[in-house]
Amino acid sequence: MTTWRMRMVCAVLALAPAVHADDKTAHKMAAKGEAVLLNANELKWGPAPPDLPKGAQLVVLHGDPTKPGPFTMRLKAPDGYKIPPHWHTQDENLTIISGTLVMYMGDTWSVEPHDLDVAAYHFLPGKMHHAAAAKGETIVQINGQGPFDIHYLNPADNPNPKTATR
Repeated sequence: MTTWRMRMVCAVLALAPAVHADDKTAHKMAAKGEAVLLNANELKWGPAPPDLPKGAQLVVLHGDPTKPGPFTMRLKAPDGYKIPPHWHTQDENLTIISGTLVMYMGDTWSVEPHDLDVAAYHFLPGKMHHAAAAKGETIVQINGQGPFDIHYLNPADNPNPKTATR
């Protein structure tokens, strides 16, 4: 298995090590425009990016979220995990694989929450303000166009001191 370090995206997001299937199979096939076939037991989770609160794990399934182009990744969050109000430059497609993702659409935690259960889907246009929390261990698949970034509405919420003062 190959570990590869994701780099800072436009000085906004540093992605932590994310591991996926053997480079000789999934990654190289994807580079050639061929099919990618992965079973759950082939996924190698690594720490989530430093711009996300500690405790979550990440795996990249396809593409490179630090570069322009399509990507697919999964975020595994423990029960009670929260991502404060933020937005992304690009559109984001979320599919709930397990657990429940609670979405707060707006600038604060005080807006009405929306529970997304297993198999739920959510589309977020770029720059839409939102926050999220996990009920139970939750796995969310994120599909989008890179580069992936995150901008906290309150810079003090950014757990990464390198990008917190944007």
